[in-house]
Amino acid sequence: MKKQNKLLSLLLSLFLLLFTLAPQSALTVYADANGDMAVHFIDIGQGNAILVQSGGQNLLYDGGDPSHADLLISYLQQQNVETIDYMIASHYDEDHIGGLVPCIDDFSVSNIFGPDYVHTSNLFNNFMNTATANAIIVQYPSVGETFDFGTGSFTVLAPDGISQNSNDNSLVIKLENGSNSFIFTGDAEETSEQDMISTGMNLDCDVLSVGHHGSASSTTWDFLAATSPSYAVISCGIDNQYHHPSADTMGRLSDMGIPVFRTDKQGTIIAVSDGTNITWSQEPCNDYSAGGSSAASSGQNETAVSDPAPAQTENAGADIGTMVWIPATGKKYHSIPNCGRMNPDNARQISKSDAESRGYQACSKCW
Repeated sequence: MKKQNKLLSLLLSLFLLLFTLAPQSALTVYADANGDMAVHFIDIGQGNAILVQSGGQNLLYDGGDPSHADLLISYLQQQNVETIDYMIASHYDEDHIGGLVPCIDDFSVSNIFGPDYVHTSNLFNNFMNTATANAIIVQYPSVGETFDFGTGSFTVLAPDGISQNSNDNSLVIKLENGSNSFIFTGDAEETSEQDMISTGMNLDCDVLSVGHHGSASSTTWDFLAATSPSYAVISCGIDNQYHHPSADTMGRLSDMGIPVFRTDKQGTIIAVSDGTNITWSQEPCNDYSAGGSSAASSGQNETAVSDPAPAQTENAGADIGTMVWIPATGKKYHSIPNCGRMNPDNARQISKSDAESRGYQACSKCW
């Protein structure tokens, strides 16, 4: 049996080596060996989409924005996906659920999980209506709930309560296969990270899918210390307008010596767990530079800019995808975290619509 397992591991390693030399469009990875679990961090541009395959089952965590839906569906078809056993919407921002809507129609979906809040966008309504049209009830799992999946399981880590900040409503899960573990964070920010730490749950993991595409508002020192990942994966678009990932986040990962994978630098990244070891489709790029040439050259933190919202999915002028910085004191929102005398260490990001609903007004200097 040991010789057989060694042979399987050798064949898998050889296959992944051949994958790195093959065009991504022709890639198909199987997780059919006993105990294997394949985790695909799909290059979906400026968004997030993770496919997990194990024991003949499929889990899809987020689906990128609507403009990349065809790419996502094509990728799933290449992996011979017909049924999605678990579809998880981390939260309801466009760059996370846009591609999930057509997936509900194109694949047989058994379960849809999401956080229990209402997003003020046509896309959110479309997502919910599409699920209803396919006789699927969106479920809202609680923190601590564990679900069997393939050769392993996943446990809900957040959110513990609903916030006005859509990002902090992200449904965070810890996926386990034998002694290997992965944490998917969606866009969870510092408040949610602190909530997860305070639960006392075991947050240690082998692989951390970095929150909010590497934004400075996520992946704090405390959370990195609690998760202690062996690897970090960042999903973001090439030269994206938000300058994700931020210099602050990359600095923390570099200082802690955590090897980094990035979809903007490496495309789709695949990790295969056999329950003991994790084999990667390619080596970490370990590129700790900030995203976007302008941010990298100026040394500024990420600048929040309006997310381009297709007319068919977002209300015009709703500013749903726009993120702004608010200070610890004062009633102005900012496009940068260090405007004037504002202390960047105490600034945090929320959506523009949330800021205005709380009475914040635009800063005349930076907005």
